[in-house]
Amino acid sequence: MADDSYQAREAVRQNLAGLGRFLAQHEPFDQLTDEQLQTLLGHARLGFHAAEQTILAPDEGRVRQLYIVKQGLVRGERPSEGETRGQLTLELHPGEAFPIGALLGERPTRTLYRAAEDSFCLSIPQADFATVFQANAAFRDFCLRGISSLMQKVGQQLRGGAAERAGGGDGLDTPLAALIRRPPVTAPPELGIRQAVSLMHRENVGSVVITDARQRPLGVFTLHDLRRVVADAQPALDTPLKAVMSTRLRSLPPAAYAFDAAVYMAGEGIRHMLVVEHGRLRGVVSERDLFALQRVSLVNLARCINAADSVPALGALRPRISELIDAMLIHGAAAEQINKLITTLNDRMVSRCITLCQARHGDTPAPFSWLAFGSEGRREQTLHTDQDNGILFEPPPGENTERLRQRLLPLARDINQALADVGLSLCKGNIMAGNPALCLSAVEWREHFHGIVAQCTPENLLRSAIFFDLRHIHGPAEPVERLQREMLALARGNSLFQHMLAANALHSRPPLGLLRDFVTRDQRLDLKVQGLTPFVDSARVLALAHGVTETGTPDRLRALERIEAINAREGRAWRDAYGFVQSLRLRLHERQQRAGEPLSNQLDPDNLNPLERRILKEAFRQARSLQRRLASEFQLSR
Repeated sequence: MADDSYQAREAVRQNLAGLGRFLAQHEPFDQLTDEQLQTLLGHARLGFHAAEQTILAPDEGRVRQLYIVKQGLVRGERPSEGETRGQLTLELHPGEAFPIGALLGERPTRTLYRAAEDSFCLSIPQADFATVFQANAAFRDFCLRGISSLMQKVGQQLRGGAAERAGGGDGLDTPLAALIRRPPVTAPPELGIRQAVSLMHRENVGSVVITDARQRPLGVFTLHDLRRVVADAQPALDTPLKAVMSTRLRSLPPAAYAFDAAVYMAGEGIRHMLVVEHGRLRGVVSERDLFALQRVSLVNLARCINAADSVPALGALRPRISELIDAMLIHGAAAEQINKLITTLNDRMVSRCITLCQARHGDTPAPFSWLAFGSEGRREQTLHTDQDNGILFEPPPGENTERLRQRLLPLARDINQALADVGLSLCKGNIMAGNPALCLSAVEWREHFHGIVAQCTPENLLRSAIFFDLRHIHGPAEPVERLQREMLALARGNSLFQHMLAANALHSRPPLGLLRDFVTRDQRLDLKVQGLTPFVDSARVLALAHGVTETGTPDRLRALERIEAINAREGRAWRDAYGFVQSLRLRLHERQQRAGEPLSNQLDPDNLNPLERRILKEAFRQARSLQRRLASEFQLSR
């Protein structure tokens, strides 16, 4: 009898140990201590569920157990009225848990969970789950943040490996507060130029910030401003700073990162960034401070682009952009950061090409604005990108529009070719300024957008996916901003157009499979079409419907969160999911370029490690979640 009791206890102990080893192989349970694993498994039960058997349903009331797939496959379905089987929303493989959101919210599940094949699931009482949830911060963070927590771990792994290879931190995530080495050198607006120069020399700085009595910045005076004053021989050196200071101030908060400052300074062509908190000056970060980080060479590269004296000289700088992107990828920079870096440098390339081509062609017949569409318009470019651009011009009084267009087109085509020569490929669909249909007056552009919105043809819906991601690159900005406002009002005022655009956005389905993790073609996923497009298209429609002016996908989602058009927690999950797919795409391009292969968006998911594979699957689930949100708003079936 005693032996039977001992054998029973030993069997239970071994069973718990085996389950503990199983859980320790999967996120987030690998973050638990042995004691916490024992707590979680202390009252756990292992249940068998035959194929097609319902495990948990919305009509069962408040959820009181956490389920973990031990073996097999569990399918999540959103019930549909009048149908016996709902729409597939997710698939759960061994090590994955459900329904965490309902358990935390102490509510019924909104998803029906069904065994897709013969499966075993652990069920853990809510009380034991709550004990471990309170005791372990990493476990709690995962349960609350889901994909965001998983992505943070990937970023930590990348940064850890980079630090080991590079022998230190990367500097990209250094807060600006940490770069402030000294109190800012300030001066009152009444101080004379001569005294300001003496102050700058004494303090060994290249700028002085003009502030009021409460340390609120009013302007900046730099050595560049001094050279201008001396060159013009006006005004006199006893003139007060308020008469010559630059009032075009650029500032960031202390919590912003070195990367943010570098992108801003590169894009604006400035050498100093004010660090301002609650309206008051905290410090100044200079170009030299960024160079001290060694790996932040963005500002210097942007300056080299601006100084290039020929198209071949610009093209010779392209490898340096690739090197900078490689360094950022190695050090775990976020995809949104890298996209902004690429776009910032490409913008500088575009502007310099336009300037060089204009010099070759002589006097431009009329001022024009260079427009960017598509991924360039959204600031979401990668190295694998082509041109999507156009021209907006305003004919002078008495000038014939068609005659002016014919005079601009040779310049536009020269610019398109110059951009191709520096690495921005010609658009196969001819969405380029050299196309007469995209070299238009402001009036013609307005008519163009009126036609797209008024006639919801398949062709116009396709055009909207390109042209509604519109951004100004070069030339006068005000005509473009006016066009954007009118375009937004048109789209927001036409509910039929929005409805058709939403229906069109639901055609790109995330590639989640029924029997395998992913639906692939020739064992490949197209990260752009299958992975990013569902996010991009859905965010665009929601932005147009709610009057959001931002064009980038993450920026559109943030703006929708701010106006409470979408839930903040869902918005964060959608942004993180989009960022992860974009990060995979960037890293894929980096590997292809390093190997000398053609750049493509085709990924073999079998090449991903288990954590990446799991996050990618979760990212596709989030894409489905965003599409469900879109379908719900426009009352569309999916």
